[in-house]
Amino acid sequence: MAGGDGFAGAVSRQTVLKAAAGFLVAVLVLYLLASGLGIAELRSVLAGAELGWIAVACLSTLLCLVSWGKAWQVVLREGGIQVPFRRLVVTYLAATFANYVTPLGQAGGEPFIAYVLSRDTGASYEDSLASVVTADLLNLVPFFTFAAGGLSWLVWRAELPAATQPLAVGLLGVALGVPALLAVGWRLRERLLAALSRAVAPIASRTDRVSVAGVRARLQNLFAAFERIAQEPLALVEGLAFAYLGWLFFALPLYLAGLALDVPVDPLVILFIVPASTLAGLTPAPGGLVGIELALVGMLVALTPIGAATAFAIALVYRLSSYWFGLVVGGGAALLVVNRS
Repeated sequence: MAGGDGFAGAVSRQTVLKAAAGFLVAVLVLYLLASGLGIAELRSVLAGAELGWIAVACLSTLLCLVSWGKAWQVVLREGGIQVPFRRLVVTYLAATFANYVTPLGQAGGEPFIAYVLSRDTGASYEDSLASVVTADLLNLVPFFTFAAGGLSWLVWRAELPAATQPLAVGLLGVALGVPALLAVGWRLRERLLAALSRAVAPIASRTDRVSVAGVRARLQNLFAAFERIAQEPLALVEGLAFAYLGWLFFALPLYLAGLALDVPVDPLVILFIVPASTLAGLTPAPGGLVGIELALVGMLVALTPIGAATAFAIALVYRLSSYWFGLVVGGGAALLVVNRS
């Protein structure tokens, strides 16, 4: 199947309807929130926004996605998948678009992205999934670094209000729990493989589409792909460098949003706010809509001398230059993927 056919075929009508419903509900909730804070006050704050800073914030988002796409290419290269970067970055942007519009996509879009990648590059699904998961793991390292740096700064200054403590605890749990689970899962991969095979057995007994042997073979191929990638430390360092660069460009639009509204936000506070807000984005709405905006407003109000209406305006500008701009760019890339074959 051609790459474009694969992308289009992976998007079902039901998925589109769910995404559309999610967008409608999220936009309605955001409108109600804006009404509660005062539409007139919000309009007054946003009217003074400097478009130049917003344009720079959009550029930062684009550089973020390109950097993460480059990290993806490094991982693919070590997995034996050679794809020209000009082609790969379009695939990456298209897959990001799919992740942004799918409900709960940010919590579990990796299998879908791997499907798009395998169809558009000709790589096996297992190698594609291994590369996607490995790139995600690389992105977690700067996520933890920035979150720990920002959290440490706030604790040192004794400026961690009670309202932000649940997110801080969540960040700490993720920072400690994810590496531990990965380490245990890798060490016990044979037992994990056996447990998954047993779990699939009842399903395989009821349908010819799934077999225990087939699932076991796919998982073994996936583990082998992980091992190939892990055996190249220099490549992992290169991938980490692009992951860190991507995270810097990912966080920068929030700072630029403050500049656009003439309300500067401490960059060290932003190092905590951006990772923490991504945890709040694990909601059924596409792209973490509402959840991220509410988290941004709450943390800006709690950690800075900014009022709720101004904080909401900053959150809107930030999301416009990050999520919505990424959605438009990714949508254009998705059309290119669909049309090329």
